[in-house]
Amino acid sequence: MSFLDLIRPVDINRGLEEYDVQPQAVLLDVRTQEEYRQGHIPGSKNLPLQTIDKVSEVTDNKRTPLFVYCASGARSRTAAGLLRQMGYVNVRNIGGIAAYRGRVVS
Repeated sequence: MSFLDLIRPVDINRGLEEYDVQPQAVLLDVRTQEEYRQGHIPGSKNLPLQTIDKVSEVTDNKRTPLFVYCASGARSRTAAGLLRQMGYVNVRNIGGIAAYRGRVVS
């Protein structure tokens, strides 16, 4: 986690705008499979926090932009830190789906 992550407010809607303009980016939903099935952001990949070590199944390119979200922002903050520890260099915690203003799919 960087210092900016502590002072910059997390806004999932703004984060998704940034995600949309990066064609190689991956949107990671780190909630449980059950939460994901109940409704998720279109185009997101489900990788529950408990299985974050399997991120190479989603992308093994450590430069791929990863935009991470969960329900409230707590798990995504933890996941972003773990991804950075694994060597992923372009990771962004965009917060929680609870603040998302767009459509969800199930």
